[in-house]
Amino acid sequence: VTLCVCSPCRMEWQPDEQGLQQVLQLLKDSQSPNTATQRAVQQKLEQLNQFPDFNNYLIFVLTRLKTEDEPTRSLSGLILKNNVKAHYQNFPPAVADFIKQECLNNIGDPSPLIRATIGILITTITSKGELQTWPELLPQLCNLLNSEDYNTCEGSFGALQKICEDSSELLESDALNRPLNIMIPKFLQFFKHCSPKIRSHAIACVNQFIIGRAQALMDNIDTFIESLFALATDEDSEVRKNVCRALVMLLEVRIDRLIPHMHSIIQYMLQRTQDPDENVSLEACEFWLTLAEQPICKEVLSGHLVQLIPILVNGMKYSEIDIILLKGDVEEDEAVPDSEQDIKPRFHKSRTVTLQHEGGEGEEGEDIDEDDDDDDDTLSDWNLRKCSAAALDVLANVFRDELLPHLLPLLKGLLFSPDWVTKESGILVLGAIAEGCMQGMVPYLPELLPHLIACLCDKKALVRSIACWTLSRYAHWVVSQPPDSHLKPLMTELLKRILDGNKRVQEAACSAFATLEEEACTELVPYLSFILDTLVFAFGKYQHKNLLILYDAIGTLADSVGHHLNQPVSLDLHLVSKLCLSSVATALQSGFLPYCEPVYQRCVTLVQKTLAQAMMYNQHPDQYEAPDKDFMIVALDLLSGLAEGLGGSVDQLVARSNIMTLLFQCMQDPMPEVRQSSFALLGDLTKACFPHVKPCIAEFMPILGLNLNPEFISVCNNATWAIGEIAMQMGADMQPYVGLVLNNLVEIINRPNTPKTLLENTAITIGRLGYVCPQEVSPMLQQFIRPWCTSLRNIRDNEEKDSAFRGICMMIGVNPAGVVQDFIFFCDAVASWVSPKDDLRDMFYKILHGFKDQVGEENWQQFSEQFPPLLKERLSACYGV
Repeated sequence: VTLCVCSPCRMEWQPDEQGLQQVLQLLKDSQSPNTATQRAVQQKLEQLNQFPDFNNYLIFVLTRLKTEDEPTRSLSGLILKNNVKAHYQNFPPAVADFIKQECLNNIGDPSPLIRATIGILITTITSKGELQTWPELLPQLCNLLNSEDYNTCEGSFGALQKICEDSSELLESDALNRPLNIMIPKFLQFFKHCSPKIRSHAIACVNQFIIGRAQALMDNIDTFIESLFALATDEDSEVRKNVCRALVMLLEVRIDRLIPHMHSIIQYMLQRTQDPDENVSLEACEFWLTLAEQPICKEVLSGHLVQLIPILVNGMKYSEIDIILLKGDVEEDEAVPDSEQDIKPRFHKSRTVTLQHEGGEGEEGEDIDEDDDDDDDTLSDWNLRKCSAAALDVLANVFRDELLPHLLPLLKGLLFSPDWVTKESGILVLGAIAEGCMQGMVPYLPELLPHLIACLCDKKALVRSIACWTLSRYAHWVVSQPPDSHLKPLMTELLKRILDGNKRVQEAACSAFATLEEEACTELVPYLSFILDTLVFAFGKYQHKNLLILYDAIGTLADSVGHHLNQPVSLDLHLVSKLCLSSVATALQSGFLPYCEPVYQRCVTLVQKTLAQAMMYNQHPDQYEAPDKDFMIVALDLLSGLAEGLGGSVDQLVARSNIMTLLFQCMQDPMPEVRQSSFALLGDLTKACFPHVKPCIAEFMPILGLNLNPEFISVCNNATWAIGEIAMQMGADMQPYVGLVLNNLVEIINRPNTPKTLLENTAITIGRLGYVCPQEVSPMLQQFIRPWCTSLRNIRDNEEKDSAFRGICMMIGVNPAGVVQDFIFFCDAVASWVSPKDDLRDMFYKILHGFKDQVGEENWQQFSEQFPPLLKERLSACYGV
């Protein structure tokens, strides 16, 4: 590689011709579709990044080499952008300065692509904290806005818009001397510019500061609103879109300023919601969603419903583009393998073990995984149809049955239309208003429901799938009627749809069926074998993605039915993701085994295949694809559900498989979610069939110890729980392993800001270790007794709490001095029991009285004076102290 490194003379940097040709060749190669060439390019890029002035070549190609084609020049800029992102702090000052100067000198390049690339590059540099160290940037960009040359003005505005998007807070701060005070009035002047592109940039820049209520904007709010009104009928759709977006945000933060003009704003938005440009109509449609959340909604909108409702209903039809994208004409696609982006499991949360609290189920509100990424799909999926439906849904909740006189006349025409697109939109309308207008809809439902159930057999897949959804919205009513009238026909048809030939319909039917299960509960018992046959059949038929939704339907069935058959369903360890077959299994114990075997086998095979593929990939990454581990995670969770539900009966399935070997590998997987689900399964197998687990304990315990790392909350949580379950089975044989885990557990229970779930599980496990090995654990009593007591006082009475408290009592027996300083916390924790078993109550009694006798009556009186009245009352009532 022959890149010349310039001597730091005052001369302007010039490229070496040979070096330049090399860089150009590289840029050409990187546009090749061939993967081998791509790999070579990546390697070459890494080599060239060793040379500081490689980046000078890249900017040179972008800004100066006008002879090259635009895609190559732009690509050069984008590679430079990536380098800035990764290594900017290592650029020599001369290189950084050259890049900055080139950007500012060429922001007005005649090519829109090159201008946009330079704009992106500028913003990437500023995002590296460079706004402070590049003081001339903002003044120069603002200055260039006044240029007579359109390209310069537009390029500068494009860059400013990106900076406003990325650094809105910084622009308002004192760190930069509040440049917004100058920028906002400047932007407002450009609302009247003759070029629509520039008007559009100007509004987009100001829009960045509405939600944060930037002071500079609030000071100019009236000018801003007047300027927006002046642009209301702009002929350019991008400008209209930005005007609508501004009004929607102002509705949220400065409704006081809009109220005087509300009537005309609503009239304007009614027009824009029907704008021929979907980007504009979508932006305008958001207005109704936002308005519905404002207290003044009913008052200002009542008079306009007669216009608004037909517009929203009309917006709920599929557009031609939608139908093409959704392959609305492809009916049977169940045999088509899922494409990669289809496959990402949308609903599955890896299994996390939680405990039950006083006054409620295991608390699902508290999210264990902090990094819950939203689906990429959700944004691209948002369109006028969905927005109109959402708006109708929220407005139905505001206006309730007052909406119906405007809707019912339209509905009839839609629902019975010969055109499937129209009919489909009518079914969607019916679903959208289900929640808000339920009361008013009741008289029509006996007639409507059979029609909807008939739509489940429509020849169009998109009609079948929307009918599933809408019917699920009326499930509550269906279940309140005699079962033969609607529940039975609905259930029969939905189960057929679960086996539909179309994947979208399969998905919609499973989701709808899950909702129906939740509402129907015991009503389903007569149909159980029919339901199970269908679900197990689907299990063999589905492609990957829908398998995940099917698990969910099976899990919900488990919860709904099992729970109501009053069997001893394992409640203390409720699966957060409800992926448990356990309750169905418990409910049907012996009869369920034949259903489980194929499910069990398929899960084990999935895990085995994924592990094998991962191994191939690790050895030869160039020849094999990396596996998608999500299915392995779901399979592990489903195996957990089976172990939990079948209890001892899972023994024969485990005996005939190599699950323990597979589990050993999964527990060491680099991916945290795989380890998280492995430890949950280990705990469940420990409870269900410990003889199979016991031979592996010596190998498993060190791995569990290594995973007591609270950086990965859920992994740590499940490993902790599994250790506790193992301790209960091992008894005194746990002794050699206590040292591997105890220090970490004590450290975790004392960490500030540890999530509640992890604290509770850690406390339970420390208690259980103390129960089986009191001599080993009690010396550390003083280091954990206080957080131990506070974290377990809100847990419901259950087996886990019972074993943990027995452990703490035994440890106090061995080391009473360890509890003395924090005895009040122990008293409080004891008082949290509603009904301890008799022998546990005796243990509490002995400890409380022993302490009282030791300190003497007078000291006890002084000590118990500190108790809150309720605690005092409970201890004296239950334990006579």
